[in-house]
Amino acid sequence: MLRAALITVSLAVAGGGGYFVGSGKSPVDPATVAAWLPPEWSEAAEKPKGSGLVIYYRHPDGSPDYSATPRKTADGRDFVPVRASEDVKFDDPANPGDKVADAAAPESRKILYYRNPMGLPDTSKVPKKDSMGMDYIPVFEGEADDGATVKVSPGKLQRTGVRSVEAKLGPISRTIRVPGTVLLDERRVSMVTMRTDAFIEAVSDVTTGDKVQMGEPLFQFYSKDIAAAGAELVIGQDAANKGGALKLRNYGLSANVIDTMRQSRKVPDRIAFETPVSGVILERLATPGMMASAGLPLFRIADTSELWVVADVPESLLDAVREGAKATVSVRSLPGKRFVGKVSLVYPELRTETRTAKVRVEIANPDGMLLANMLAEVEIESGSPTPVVSVPETAVVDTGDRQVVFIDLGDGRFEPRDVKQGLRGNTEIAITDGIKAGERVVVAANFLLDAESNLTSALNAMTATEATP
Repeated sequence: MLRAALITVSLAVAGGGGYFVGSGKSPVDPATVAAWLPPEWSEAAEKPKGSGLVIYYRHPDGSPDYSATPRKTADGRDFVPVRASEDVKFDDPANPGDKVADAAAPESRKILYYRNPMGLPDTSKVPKKDSMGMDYIPVFEGEADDGATVKVSPGKLQRTGVRSVEAKLGPISRTIRVPGTVLLDERRVSMVTMRTDAFIEAVSDVTTGDKVQMGEPLFQFYSKDIAAAGAELVIGQDAANKGGALKLRNYGLSANVIDTMRQSRKVPDRIAFETPVSGVILERLATPGMMASAGLPLFRIADTSELWVVADVPESLLDAVREGAKATVSVRSLPGKRFVGKVSLVYPELRTETRTAKVRVEIANPDGMLLANMLAEVEIESGSPTPVVSVPETAVVDTGDRQVVFIDLGDGRFEPRDVKQGLRGNTEIAITDGIKAGERVVVAANFLLDAESNLTSALNAMTATEATP
């Protein structure tokens, strides 16, 4: 519309000029013609001159063709530079204050000097361009003091989703889930033997796997040594001779058998050997008619009222396991059933093949539901009851060589800071050095800040040896 109107006026001016030339009069003054046009029809009004740095170059015809450096079209025309004020903005229209703040903030600070836009060690006291025509970048007061500090405008903060929380002081907890195996408590396994030579006359109707109760007869035997001690008890009890009873106890007879001899005043031909503990028979070696010498194993019985669960904990998690910690055990054959115990021992060695250490958990098994050699899943509650400074695990950027968190200094300024990690919790990490409780750390979009920080540090390193003009 504007261009058509300009063409129409130009033709009118040209026609009028021809008339004046033919008539010998002076041509129309262009300034007079310009005065006839409305103000908004002028080229200056059609497109105000941009300000700020040159961001890129566009095709003069408006085609979607752009360039980062000056160039020409196929017909020799120059690409049009697009400055910062002319670039498309993506700030939230509902918050125009971000644009104002971004544009006004640099103007309110003092410019120290200008640095090369490509990071070369070259500075200038006054604005200038490099060999490619790119403007030097101003360095404002405060930016040169700490080159590692990342500065982000409020609009960009909202777009990138940067979020920060306070580092807190308190206990840290963690649940370690590892596989384990149900085992018998070694302290509750008993071996039944004779303490003197004896003949096994009869064996009770029990086999491997049967449960027995304390006091039940296991087998009957005859022993001349025990018979002699029994006779001594019977004969000498009127004289208050207690030597026979002591010998019988030393031979392993129960108090019930000894009292029966004392009350009946006779020694039976066959003496019953009673079960010393309640439990499950693991092994039966006694057979009727055998000669049982002193110390020969006849039965092996295990008390299963309490069991062990031995878990395999990776080496990297051992620092979080402590004796006395609560542990919860579950097995696949008993869905929904959970057994609660505590860590009683961390074995003092590692398996070289798996780089794991064994951790022993003691649990009660009063109903006998757990069986030896069952596979189990163990959850160990670990952590430190002592208050420590902790941050969410997403706050730590681990590069392998170092661990970094970004401190929110306010006003869009973020400081990268090296930290030392401590114990890991379920969602937190203890920080032993680098930050204090109450400082705000970035927990979201911190990888973007890390990239910006690395770029800033690289540019500062390239210009570290240059002298400030």
